Amino acid sequence: MTDERLLDIEHLHVELPARRRGGEPRVVIHDVSLSVAPGESVGVVGESGSGKSMTTKAVSRLLPRGAATTGEIIFRGSSVLGLSGRELAQFRARRISTIYQDPRAHINPLRTIGDFLAEGVVASGAMTRTAALEAACALLRDVGVPDAERRLTQYPHQLSGGLLQRMMIVMALLPSPDLVLADEPTTALDVTVQSDVMAVLAEQIRDRSLGLLFITHDLDLAAAVTDSLAVMYAGVIVERGPSREVSTNPRHPYTAALLASRPSLSSVTRLTAIPGRPISAFEAGPGCVFAARCAYATDRCRAERPAPQLIEGRSVACHRAEELGSVLPKVAMA
Repeated sequence: MTDERLLDIEHLHVELPARRRGGEPRVVIHDVSLSVAPGESVGVVGESGSGKSMTTKAVSRLLPRGAATTGEIIFRGSSVLGLSGRELAQFRARRISTIYQDPRAHINPLRTIGDFLAEGVVASGAMTRTAALEAACALLRDVGVPDAERRLTQYPHQLSGGLLQRMMIVMALLPSPDLVLADEPTTALDVTVQSDVMAVLAEQIRDRSLGLLFITHDLDLAAAVTDSLAVMYAGVIVERGPSREVSTNPRHPYTAALLASRPSLSSVTRLTAIPGRPISAFEAGPGCVFAARCAYATDRCRAERPAPQLIEGRSVACHRAEELGSVLPKVAMA
């Protein structure tokens, strides 16, 4: 990892158009700021509806029609939001790649694996079909897929979920991108296969010095495979810092609540549920987005949204972050 920034997101705010005429636009992201360096893996963790996937869609400019975006998304010094149509096509084809959570939903069942892997790089003019298939074979071997030539002639229904997700990793790496966006890439897999796939992905990211933006609802998984973590709730990054520190010494009440709600591998204890229900960004009031579910919330928390503050090398959006440092529970590493 170097000090050079690959991706910089500064105060990203996204609104979607109203669902019905005369309605109000819906805020899906209030304030997201994070960065990814070459060779760095950054995890974005949060409950469903927190805006994690919308963040990756904003980076690749694949938001729904009519979406309004403010803030900055800078990729290698250039504004992504200012790219022309031709520049945007090249950006998506060669500079970034996306790994989706359900490979069967993104692979045409009527075409072979070889067709699927070669299609993108051939269409963009990056490779000939022959060169693409040769490169795909080499990558398949790199990610631990035996008999690569035969796999290219098979159809999606002939492969297991774990193998198909490895194909998605190969597809993402084939154009030699600078940044990989992994949107919950292991959700559809069982735990043992999940571990293998993430080990393969982490190895490839490290060996190729790529940036990885890893979206997940699994805080344990993100802490194990990323360098830094951003914890997101209702369209706001509430805590951001080194993965080990965030996952063992939380400074935001939401991070601490997420960690406390996990089952323990070492003892049988009653799970501590977070009270209330998760809210979407458009439901959040003027104060802290987590105030309604927070045991430490004050009147100020409910009335005034906290700005992120730097505490022990971490960004924490909490009015009481300093005083809660000795109150929030620490978590022992497994």
